[in-house]
Amino acid sequence: FKMSLRSVFSVSSIRRMSSITARAIVYNAHGEPKDTLKCHSYKIDLQNLQPNEVVVQTLAAPLNPSDINQIQGVYPSKPPLSIDSLPELKEPAAVTGNEGVFKVIAKGSNVGELETGDWCIPSGVNFGTWCTHRLTTDKNLLKMPKTISLNQAATIAVNPSSAYQMLTHFVKLQPGDWFIQNGANSQVGRAAIQIGHKLGYKSLNIVRNRDNLDELVKDLESIGATKVITEDESASKEFGATVKEWLEGKEIKLGLNCIGGPSASNLARKLGHDATILTYGAMSKKPLSLPTGNFIFKNLTAKGFWITGNIKRHPELRIETINAVLKFMEDGTLKEPKVNEPKVKLSTTTNESFLETVLAALEDSQKGKQLLKFE
Repeated sequence: FKMSLRSVFSVSSIRRMSSITARAIVYNAHGEPKDTLKCHSYKIDLQNLQPNEVVVQTLAAPLNPSDINQIQGVYPSKPPLSIDSLPELKEPAAVTGNEGVFKVIAKGSNVGELETGDWCIPSGVNFGTWCTHRLTTDKNLLKMPKTISLNQAATIAVNPSSAYQMLTHFVKLQPGDWFIQNGANSQVGRAAIQIGHKLGYKSLNIVRNRDNLDELVKDLESIGATKVITEDESASKEFGATVKEWLEGKEIKLGLNCIGGPSASNLARKLGHDATILTYGAMSKKPLSLPTGNFIFKNLTAKGFWITGNIKRHPELRIETINAVLKFMEDGTLKEPKVNEPKVKLSTTTNESFLETVLAALEDSQKGKQLLKFE
């Protein structure tokens, strides 16, 4: 990785500064983002850092559905509303955003692993990433090598990590084994296709019907999907014979469900004996309804998956997963994520423009993944 002259200049300029003005998107009450989000500005002293303190500049931060749920107050894990979450707060608040990548711009005397200019990501959840800069300690950060892209580093901890854990932690799949998933064009779904293909697994992928279906099928096949079907085909009893032909006598051992409702029911009917279905989302907002026969006659196991909860139960998985996904990114297994990139101009942004950019990106999140880029 070669740092540009502009980057070198900005780092050396920061070293000469006594403080910087930082901005963060915060909320002090739960509710809809448009009603509750505010932009808070504050000063960070660069000259009198404690030995283990680090000042980072945000490079990119995604807007995940879980971030919105945290703001609404309906997500199981959420940061506390605290007067101490940022300097100069006049009332308790929380900084939004769980995921992102940063650049170190200043550090205390006892910070060893991180150097100025290094990339890093939060080591845990609820860090607060929708901000221009943060003052934190080195224990809250994980160094990221610059062998992957900025967008990959910013999104490594949630979607591809979830896909990896679901494919490897619950069922011992062998090369040639099948898994099935709905929501296959989601970020988790696309990561599961690519990781599964690399590991030698075959995938049956369910997507919504759409005008550009042929284009989508070709796209998913190009990243490793074995077969792609629509929700209508998944619901069709007649189409089940085609699926059996594809399986060539094998049974599907693992199902990944992010939709619920009839989609999950139809997915479950294709699972084999002693299979496991993992539910990690409920995009349809409908209850999970699974065929009784799958439990009685096929010994189906149904579990929920939440990466935060899974890491709490198995803390060693955090680093293990990040390292595994990192290798997949470095060797080209995991392609660049498809994202929209609303820009935050550090040199000219104001509290008002920063908030407007975030709210507009949240509005556009139904159209695709949004990744704030700080320039």
